[in-house]
Amino acid sequence: MQIRAHHIKWGALLLTTASALVGLYFLIAYLVLPLLWRHYEHQEALAGMPMITRTASGIPGDPINVGLVGSRSDVLCGMNAAGWYPADPITLRSSIEIVGSVLLDRPYLRAPVSHLYYDNRRQDLAFEKPVGSNADRRNHVRFWRVLERGEEGRAVWLGAATFDRGVGFSHDDARITHHIAPDIDAERDLLTDDLKKAHVVQTIYEVAGIGPTLNGRNGEGDPYYTDGDIKISVLVAGCNQHAATVAVLDNPPLVAMKNLAWGAIARTVLSATMPAGKR
Repeated sequence: MQIRAHHIKWGALLLTTASALVGLYFLIAYLVLPLLWRHYEHQEALAGMPMITRTASGIPGDPINVGLVGSRSDVLCGMNAAGWYPADPITLRSSIEIVGSVLLDRPYLRAPVSHLYYDNRRQDLAFEKPVGSNADRRNHVRFWRVLERGEEGRAVWLGAATFDRGVGFSHDDARITHHIAPDIDAERDLLTDDLKKAHVVQTIYEVAGIGPTLNGRNGEGDPYYTDGDIKISVLVAGCNQHAATVAVLDNPPLVAMKNLAWGAIARTVLSATMPAGKR
């Protein structure tokens, strides 16, 4: 009985400590730091812009988590060099082809993506990187041109990068759709690394996005979590041009502190609340 009581006591203490840490994190992340950090120093014109997309019905969709700097041709050339394919438009033919790809297990490298809206505009560009032998699972990203001239004097594109983990039914209207994996930071980092490995990036830095989010839901009802930052890659100008080196700019000190806190809390909370196959 004493051993059992001892275990119960320690269990209660651990639970109390974990709850206190989570509470402290949210106090810092949502109340204190937003009043102090200045995360737009690299792209000040982004301050005040929404950092989430919406569905055609106006429901919040996938968060903005990546960005590119460069002309349209720079984006097309850079994504091609990184091994990402432009998505086909949604037509009857492409819709039939993507269903055939999944059912017959055959590749469709340019499978269409559904429309999302930012500032009441559907995506300007969309790209994907297939995984496996069909269009069931894929990395994909949508981009919107949001600034004609950013801090570098070039166009700025914001994007929402997610991983399609499989085809299923929409939680809203039962239509066939893709469902995303919850770790959208991993997809953001994958795209950034692919561009870096292709030597088409001059500079990488972060700006503030939607903020730390543990229990987000997109327009299909799929859960996601994120540290809330956007990674922006400044592309080299011109096709077939390569960057000899990449400058990765540091975050402001308070943002670095926030990211450290996020990493610790997210690992603890998510490991306890999410099934292993969903992490």
